[in-house]
Amino acid sequence: MYPGKKRINTLAFAISVCLLIVSLAASAKPKDTGKSAAKDVPVYKVDPFWPKPLPNKWILQGIPVLVTDKDDHIWAISRPGDIKPDESGASTTPPRTDCCVAAPAVVEFDTDGNLLHGWGGPGYTPGWPKPSEHAILVDKEGNVWLSSGGRGNSIQKFTGDGKFLWDFGHRAPPLAQGQTAKENNQQTDILQGGVFEFTLDEDAQEIYLIEQKRVLVYGYDGSFKRGWGGKGKPLDKISNDPTPPYDWKAGAPPDQEEFAPALHCVHIAPDGLVYVCERGSDRVQVFTKQGKFVTSFFVHPSTIARGAECGGPGSTMYGMCGTIYNLTFSHDADGKYVLIADGTNDKVWIQDRKTGAVAGSVGDNGRMAGYFHWIDAIAVDSHGNMYTGEVDTGKRVQKFILTNGDKAKRPRPHD
Repeated sequence: MYPGKKRINTLAFAISVCLLIVSLAASAKPKDTGKSAAKDVPVYKVDPFWPKPLPNKWILQGIPVLVTDKDDHIWAISRPGDIKPDESGASTTPPRTDCCVAAPAVVEFDTDGNLLHGWGGPGYTPGWPKPSEHAILVDKEGNVWLSSGGRGNSIQKFTGDGKFLWDFGHRAPPLAQGQTAKENNQQTDILQGGVFEFTLDEDAQEIYLIEQKRVLVYGYDGSFKRGWGGKGKPLDKISNDPTPPYDWKAGAPPDQEEFAPALHCVHIAPDGLVYVCERGSDRVQVFTKQGKFVTSFFVHPSTIARGAECGGPGSTMYGMCGTIYNLTFSHDADGKYVLIADGTNDKVWIQDRKTGAVAGSVGDNGRMAGYFHWIDAIAVDSHGNMYTGEVDTGKRVQKFILTNGDKAKRPRPHD
């Protein structure tokens, strides 16, 4: 190679690196929403090398939920059942290919991206979620709580290293072949829809969960405490009829009283208000812990939220629907903003949690670091760094470093 050509190749490489850095920075910077961004709007920089390679030829699968704990460890559900034949060649006897094997259902990372533990999967305990795992939460004692939606599922609690401790119960019995169950938002002894998502109020020893068209609160002993529907409607007033579709091409979903399934998350903000993700209406509803309605706001409401034109994993006809898959709160002391994982638009929306005003967004649809394909999970650590997880064929976790925080440490383990 002559010297001139070598210099040209070196220059081209340097330019490529610079373009990559600009791309990564642009993907994580809140985008202009037409107004001057407030100085306190969080700004993130993606860490393209997080996490580190997994051991044992493990490969991550769909990540529907992840959380942080009191030690800033990141815990994620990685659904082993999502693995495809072209990913699992090392699981056969003899191995068909050099890699890979599905990682365990529960994986724990430190902030540097090292895998600390992995355990669990289908059949791990009687009552393990079927057909797949969905929700995870780690309490102050380091116990791991798991659940999933679907008839027959409930909540189970484990030690951090996977020893079974407790089952919540309230499981709906199986249906006879050909039998269907009508929605029932009044009974509280069994949960027909399982426990798709939940959170804890550890001081009050209460479990908040979402199911069908309602929020339900139980004690740690499994006793029912209270519940409510959309905009605080009493349980006995909630309709058991299916939620009707709407003409999404004509505008935003109707601002109806009833919740529109699927309800996709429930979280308690730093000030004690309860936030519910209402994916079926592109809407967040906010309540007191006693169920009094406080406010609501939409999340990119021009996106179709429900109806016949909604596809799921593997659909070749329609894309996903709904914009509010999960949320967490910004690092400042009051949690001024909600960070909303939108798996349909593949963004993290940054919105004022009291007014709903859009302050910016992070990411877009894509496969590069800092972009998303079907983002479903989101959490923050005590320093405000943000972690995300993707399902469908995304199948990864990412870390975004908060670049303009106040450096205070504020654990938010249930966000």
